[in-house]
Amino acid sequence: MRILVFANTPAHVHLYRHAVDRLESAGHDVLVLTREYACTTDLLDFFGMPYRVYGTHGTESYSKLRFARELGGQFVTIAREAVRFDPDVIFGRGPYAAYAGTLTRSPVVLVLDDEPGDFNHTVSRPFAETILSPAVTRRDLGENHYTFTGFKECAYLHPDVFSRDENVREFLGVGPDEPYVIARFNALDALHDADIEGFSPSQRRDLLERLSEHATVFVSDEGGRMELRDLPARPYDLHPALIHDAMAEASLLVADTGTMATEAALLGTPAFRYRGTDTHEYGEFQELERAGLAEQFDEYIDVRERSLEILADDDAPARWQRRRQEYIATLTNLAELLVAVAEARGSIDRLSPAIRQTVQPVQRETAWPEQ
Repeated sequence: MRILVFANTPAHVHLYRHAVDRLESAGHDVLVLTREYACTTDLLDFFGMPYRVYGTHGTESYSKLRFARELGGQFVTIAREAVRFDPDVIFGRGPYAAYAGTLTRSPVVLVLDDEPGDFNHTVSRPFAETILSPAVTRRDLGENHYTFTGFKECAYLHPDVFSRDENVREFLGVGPDEPYVIARFNALDALHDADIEGFSPSQRRDLLERLSEHATVFVSDEGGRMELRDLPARPYDLHPALIHDAMAEASLLVADTGTMATEAALLGTPAFRYRGTDTHEYGEFQELERAGLAEQFDEYIDVRERSLEILADDDAPARWQRRRQEYIATLTNLAELLVAVAEARGSIDRLSPAIRQTVQPVQRETAWPEQ
């Protein structure tokens, strides 16, 4: 079989990397189409995934009009690469996968979460053979929408596929018992981030100064524009492929971005997210809050004070790990599910009975209304 995968962001690389590895090991031909964005191609190289680049995307602020113009040029390359590869099934999201599926007449599988991406969902849904999303997704995406127990991050953080690198503290230059915090600042440049603001420059400085009084602080700045020379913090400068190992050892992750907060929570690290001006209610975060693994804050002062409180709580690491172990054991190994769906050419009906039991059609009468 020939499987085409769209990986437009670093998170997408992680989502598909285990599935791609297993599909190739089973003798299938896999191609990843990607764009030059942040560390996306660095991750593809690190994990040895077969890819071709169809365009670029910067980390500066984008308007929806600029996104539309950008898509036009990228679609030309996508068309050429997709037709040349001639896939049996396509995985992705948004207009990229939908367009490639239309050109090649291939079934499209969309793996979605609860981001407020109305444009992405609207343009791609009519072309999907199957839509997969976490059971906590707050959307009804039609008759081909199926849910699984867990999160898209379970494709690489489920205990069946994730094991931390025990050398990560040495790589970071911190001692075996030295507490450290990862502060993640979002570039807010994606389509669904338009007009959203996270930590302000002054809030970032204040947060780093206060956190540094209790722990070593590493900054992961997606936009790459923050100057740290006069601040008591270090840049997170390990290879981006090691970020989950670093998060798993951290005492706290505090962020104004969603994906890394979800990842930290699933690793059993206290994950505090500052919402800023983002008013969207994410089903994933509500579930993680219910499990006691993540917390969200509307006000900057609240996330700062809660962060300082948790760093002073010596029992917090063990408490979070107990919660994580109890919770994550109930979740689906998404990598295994993606492989099975690929080999079934995107058809849920072709799955084996054992795998079929891990997905459920959306109950239309009780599903969240489309937003």
